Amino acid sequence: MVVQPMTYRVLSLLPFLFFLHIQLLPAGATTTYNVVTLGAKGDGKSDSTMPFLSAWDSACGSDHPATVYVPPGTYLLGKTMFSGPCKNGAITFRIDGTLVAPSDYRVLGSAANWLIFDRVSGVSIYGGTLDGQGTGLWACKMSGQNCPTGATTLEFSNSNNIFVGGLTSLNSQMFHIVINNCNNVKVQGTKVSASRNSPNTDGIHVSSSSGVMILNSRIGTGDDCISIGPGTTNLWIQNIACGPGHGISIGSLGKDLNEAGVQNVTVNTVTFTGTENGVRIKTWAKPSSAFVRGVLFQHATMVNVQNPIIISQNYCPDNKNCPDQVSGVRISDVTYQDIHGSSGTEVAVEFDCSKEYPCSGITLEDVNLTYENKAAEASCVNAGGSASGLVKPSSCF
Repeated sequence: MVVQPMTYRVLSLLPFLFFLHIQLLPAGATTTYNVVTLGAKGDGKSDSTMPFLSAWDSACGSDHPATVYVPPGTYLLGKTMFSGPCKNGAITFRIDGTLVAPSDYRVLGSAANWLIFDRVSGVSIYGGTLDGQGTGLWACKMSGQNCPTGATTLEFSNSNNIFVGGLTSLNSQMFHIVINNCNNVKVQGTKVSASRNSPNTDGIHVSSSSGVMILNSRIGTGDDCISIGPGTTNLWIQNIACGPGHGISIGSLGKDLNEAGVQNVTVNTVTFTGTENGVRIKTWAKPSSAFVRGVLFQHATMVNVQNPIIISQNYCPDNKNCPDQVSGVRISDVTYQDIHGSSGTEVAVEFDCSKEYPCSGITLEDVNLTYENKAAEASCVNAGGSASGLVKPSSCF
């Protein structure tokens, strides 16, 4: 009998706990606020920011569950903050239309985010398309000009009990969806799309959050499909199609000396197609209190992925602020289980760990990766662990 580590057993309860949360939302009559009734125009040209905020203010101020309804059409919105706390813990956005950002990237380029929910609880978003119109900013960045950083399309910050289902995010200036300092968030049936050449367009970024689930989604971007930042715990990712993009990454971690760690992460049933990386852990090559532990990557299919399995602890872009240093991030208890498919490079498994704090407790179980239908290679530097079952390329521990 195989006994799972406690961290994985705890994570397996997350779907049930979230379902329980949904069932316990307060019942009662729901009031609907139609943004068109409040003055929004679905012509793609008229600024509808104020009608959307008016609908939110009414829903947030209601003593009963409330719905903000967006009919079919295209609605132009500037920077929009949906702020709490609210009087009720059950606000639904039903979006049958498309929300579009200003076409001039300079309008939002320095705004950090386009649409943000802050200090809210019990918000659910169903359907809809968010078009960040980021192509102009991408072109500016690729030309080497002095460009603004760009805006995240949709952010949830300092919030709890959030549900996002059936949402499409297109062509964000920067990150598509950010979950920051939140608890109990479920994202499912989401589609994220941006050009493979679009810079810094992470699909979903999670940081300083606990109890997040990302399910049944298709993500293709110019950066990480899903990125996992400092302070993330109890994260469950399942049934994801990733590509193009840079894979699913824990990190970059360890940029700051005093930084929270990442623990209890499960990535289950993912297909990577033509991505730069598959499952990756990346840390800065500099001192830090951060850590990574209790991670399970399982049931992953690689289709011509450049780096299917990789731990890189020597990240130092442009050799600035970190040359000749080593990573202080401690990586332990990471399991790779049932990982198979094809590598786009000869080295399919690479563990490049910290010289000062070597990776420990790395486990390979039933890994089968090939390169051009031939045997691939594995590389280990400052890494220790074990292998069981069929493991190809052969373990380098």
